[in-house]
Amino acid sequence: MKTMKSLLSTASLALLIASAAAGAQAQIAIGHLADYSGGTSDVGTPYGQAVADTFAWINKNGGVGGKQIAIDTNDYGYQVPRAIALYKKWSGGDKVAAIMGWGTADTEALTGFLAQDKIPDMSGSYAAALTDPEGTSGKAKPAPYNFFYGPSYSDAVRAELMWAAEDWKAKGKPGKPKFVHMGANHPYPNAPKAAGEAIAAELGFEVLPPLVFALAPGDYSAQCLSLKSAGANYAYLGNTAASNISVMKACKTAGVDVQFMSNVWGMDENAAKTAGDAADGVIFPLRTAVAWGGDAPGMKTVQEISKMSDPTGTAYRPVHYVAAVCSAMYMKEALDWAVKNGGATGENVAKGFYQKKDWVPAGMEGVCNPSTWTDKDHRGTLKVDLYRSKVSGQTDGDTADLIKKGTIKLEKVKTVELPRKPEWAGW
Repeated sequence: MKTMKSLLSTASLALLIASAAAGAQAQIAIGHLADYSGGTSDVGTPYGQAVADTFAWINKNGGVGGKQIAIDTNDYGYQVPRAIALYKKWSGGDKVAAIMGWGTADTEALTGFLAQDKIPDMSGSYAAALTDPEGTSGKAKPAPYNFFYGPSYSDAVRAELMWAAEDWKAKGKPGKPKFVHMGANHPYPNAPKAAGEAIAAELGFEVLPPLVFALAPGDYSAQCLSLKSAGANYAYLGNTAASNISVMKACKTAGVDVQFMSNVWGMDENAAKTAGDAADGVIFPLRTAVAWGGDAPGMKTVQEISKMSDPTGTAYRPVHYVAAVCSAMYMKEALDWAVKNGGATGENVAKGFYQKKDWVPAGMEGVCNPSTWTDKDHRGTLKVDLYRSKVSGQTDGDTADLIKKGTIKLEKVKTVELPRKPEWAGW
């Protein structure tokens, strides 16, 4: 016969197990791929930090539908095999409700699995191949569970080239302007290559052979000499800022007269600081309506979120941090809808993205640009805000001080509203 003590121990153990199970049910599991150490860590670090900060802030303020978010953040070093291994864990027995993803190569590698397992992925990749949920364009495989906030890489380069065509005319220069795509031979910088070259030809540019340079910083003097000898007028930098900075500096030294236009990850306040006057005049897309500290009601929310990892509130957050807050807040509201409509399953979370039109998350007014996703089209926005980096003077010192003094400025150039052409979906 069991003693009273053993009976109590058994009862206590059962209670603990039940409590643990109840606790697990009271949480919503989210997977988070971050690059803090790999080839895109220069921009991946602020983006990943913002995702972590946003969900910490959401939990601090009651979670989603009264449930805490259990976010599993992993630095996968921008390595596809590591991303796939993590996905296998997240899609297993304790299946996540959603993923906050990152790179193009890994996101594209996971697309089929996401569709099969019905797990939505709000990625940091804006590859157009992720925007066609049904695959009707024939340009990419169906991507019904892929989402991202902001214009696609392809739509951004289309807008940049439309601006470039106008810029060339405004300068009154003779002949055809010459355009060249530059970047690593990798899925991420290659994602918008075909779209960019196609619209460049359509707009009357002479399209030069692409120039390859690695995702890592290095000596790219040879590429700059190639730009110079080819007489390139407009060059699109498809890599992240770290390697783009090397190109900009080398071309400045070589006296190359070219207008650089960059990928959304290719220019930010930190890049302008590091590149100095070599970054002056670079055209790039901004995903949010304002940058850090901008005059918008929602900036107060962003700054409160920032305090989750910077309690002093003194850190300057680059454009990628602000965009990541928007991405995480869209995910939060999709989760919220799912909880209220059958539970936070991946299928319900995906449906949550379809519930609103011209949608800005609560508390983010004036920061996030309105977005609309439908089950037929995952191009959340076709509005592309183009900015120019302005650098005047020495850029030694703190980024916040340089911004405050006006040594570094992000100057709005133009907003391009692209047509929602069906044939542009998926590429």
